[in-house]
Amino acid sequence: MRFRSLATGVIAAAATAGLLLAGCSSPGSGSTDDQPVTGTLDFFTNKAAWKPDFDELNKTSEPGTKITLNTTGYSDANQYDAFIKQSFRTDKSPGLFTWQTGPSLKELVDEKLVAETTDVWTEAVAQGWVTEDLRETYTYDGKQYCVPMNIAYWVMYYNKKIFAENDVTVPTSWPELDAAAAKLKTAGVTPYYQTSTLFTFQWFQQLVAGTDPALYNGLATGEVKYTDPRIVAIMNEWLDQHKKGWFSDPGSNTDPANGLKQGDFAMINFGSFFNGSLDGAGMKSGEDYGFFVIPAKNADLPATPVAVETGPICVAENSKQKALGLAYSKWWMSPEAQSAWSSARGDVPFNPKATVADKSLEELGQEVATDKYTLVERTTRPPRRRS
Repeated sequence: MRFRSLATGVIAAAATAGLLLAGCSSPGSGSTDDQPVTGTLDFFTNKAAWKPDFDELNKTSEPGTKITLNTTGYSDANQYDAFIKQSFRTDKSPGLFTWQTGPSLKELVDEKLVAETTDVWTEAVAQGWVTEDLRETYTYDGKQYCVPMNIAYWVMYYNKKIFAENDVTVPTSWPELDAAAAKLKTAGVTPYYQTSTLFTFQWFQQLVAGTDPALYNGLATGEVKYTDPRIVAIMNEWLDQHKKGWFSDPGSNTDPANGLKQGDFAMINFGSFFNGSLDGAGMKSGEDYGFFVIPAKNADLPATPVAVETGPICVAENSKQKALGLAYSKWWMSPEAQSAWSSARGDVPFNPKATVADKSLEELGQEVATDKYTLVERTTRPPRRRS
């Protein structure tokens, strides 16, 4: 499969995008000659809610690699970014941390702040653990940096009981999706989840990608501006849906999995890792909830766009734990690690030789691999503004 580069983000944040990393080199040579490759590895992530899943992996990594993750999670994205960028200026640069692909990762690579992982990727590809296409996402000037934390497809989850009670069927076209939302709203059910915190971008992403993937790709490169009339038209459609009352309270503090369970809304556009959250909330896949690929807004597209997310785990070049971080990165690519991750997180493993815990996710992976769909890469940050 071939990934299209696709940048996303809150519209208001577009004006402040950019890492501002110039001059952020940290002390030390980055040499791993005298560094240990076993022990406790300090791991920082912007996936605070996933800390229990990373902790669960220690049951598998400790016997196999003698490495234990000491995970620190951040729930505020801006606070996390500031912490990571500041750490590069000190001798506290992390041995392992999560980031995002695309321009944000390129900034780190250009500043020589992250460790090269070409050897790790070469072995993984040779073993059949990852595809060449996935490697391209992590390639800069012919070399690889970081490894994939996960791969997830962004689909529409729905409460099966609410659909059945209101005689709503899974939509197979955009008009059917709009009709379902209107029918649910008339019945007093809020159709869609929306938030003003972590994932504020996904519906805008879906509207643009479903209209024209090349248009959204232009946002990533800066060739298309947010003031482009085509983008403004899509924003106005988004606004119109909001005025219709199709979205839940964006300021709600209710966990989205619990919100879907208790009927605060009928549908939620989320990554396929959401299975784990729903299972944890006491919902059963195939019984209490299901998911479907969101139809293309533009029916003339040759294939339905599906947003795919692959977030990297990186090692700081000048970290005192660089060797330990690279050792863990190598293990992370293995079937053993990815089977454990799939079991702990309820997510789709990127390693095709891993065991998939949830068969519905396995079927999803098989479905989107067909010619009926095209994958567009979803990232967590807005594009840099062109001067």
